[in-house]
Amino acid sequence: MSVEVRLEHIVKAFDTTIAVNDVSLEIKEGELFFLLGPSGCGKTTCLRILAGFYEPDSGKLMFDDREMSRVPPHKRNTGMVFQNYALWPHMTVFENVEYGLSLRKIDKDSRKKKVHEVLDVVQMPEYADRPVNKLSGGQQQRIALARALVVEPDVLLLDEPLSNLDAKLRLEMRQEIKRIHLQAGATAVYVTHDQQEAIHLADRMAIMRDGSIIQVGTPREIYRFPINPFVASFIGETNFISGKIQSLANGTAEIETEIGVLRSTTIYHDFTDGEAVTCCIRPESIRVGDVIAETGANQLSAKVLSATYLGRIEEYHLALAEKLTAKAILYNPRTHGKDVGERLSITVSTQDIIPLPAEAPYTHEEEPEVL
Repeated sequence: MSVEVRLEHIVKAFDTTIAVNDVSLEIKEGELFFLLGPSGCGKTTCLRILAGFYEPDSGKLMFDDREMSRVPPHKRNTGMVFQNYALWPHMTVFENVEYGLSLRKIDKDSRKKKVHEVLDVVQMPEYADRPVNKLSGGQQQRIALARALVVEPDVLLLDEPLSNLDAKLRLEMRQEIKRIHLQAGATAVYVTHDQQEAIHLADRMAIMRDGSIIQVGTPREIYRFPINPFVASFIGETNFISGKIQSLANGTAEIETEIGVLRSTTIYHDFTDGEAVTCCIRPESIRVGDVIAETGANQLSAKVLSATYLGRIEEYHLALAEKLTAKAILYNPRTHGKDVGERLSITVSTQDIIPLPAEAPYTHEEEPEVL
């Protein structure tokens, strides 16, 4: 069984710090939904409110038509996967997975059947009798998932479950979590600050900052149409160029910048002539030494400051003006790259220049203590 989850104007403060500030959110039944943001943005506090570990100071938490704001954790039918797995080291795999069923007073035969079913789901049936402290990190992560799923939760909660794994295993477990979620069909809420993890797994995501929701959407919507420079810089890499609107006509903006006039056809904010904007340009949208056969394409001159060959991609650090630099990415580089100091032409499609309201982008320096 899965449910729709709704947060309605949720507020939670600790002393004078407002960790969650008037958050309203709808998570669809069966959805794999991500809460994403820098440390201290309130995402973990939201997850703990869903679990019942914290009560909101105001607002409502709803599972379908049931208000859960003051319902204790053991009466919510949620399953929690913790960052550190939180497995019982003195128990076997079977006993760890069975534990939640025992607390619910499920009969022994039913417990045994359910445990073996969920171990099949996480592809670890042969490990049932093994001590859990003899498992690898990835295997322990699967058992933590199995323990959360065996109680057939209405909502599955995941608190940065892959952060303790090495890079290769993290990639493998992403695929496993996606497969297991599809098979289980539970509504799942996943907290992380790993942008690639969210883009890879999420049906939808909410970007948080300072306790508030900044933008909600699919990974494609968030990446292609960020609402502001903070979201653009938090989700993936990007280049920013400041400018002001010179003219707006027929869905096209001409933007005056220090490197000349840039033309954009991706306009989804209500700008006015003369308004200051920040142009977002993703590194992969810059074509190095290439000219786009497109009316109104943006062709610029650049100098190569550095070039890094990484196999499937080549990264260029480019000087566009005296103090303005940009990063460009070339995929599948087949030939010798550009040399440091070389001057070249770069082009950017009008669809790939995204004017956003002028404000400071995200930097890691803004991250406060984790809440």
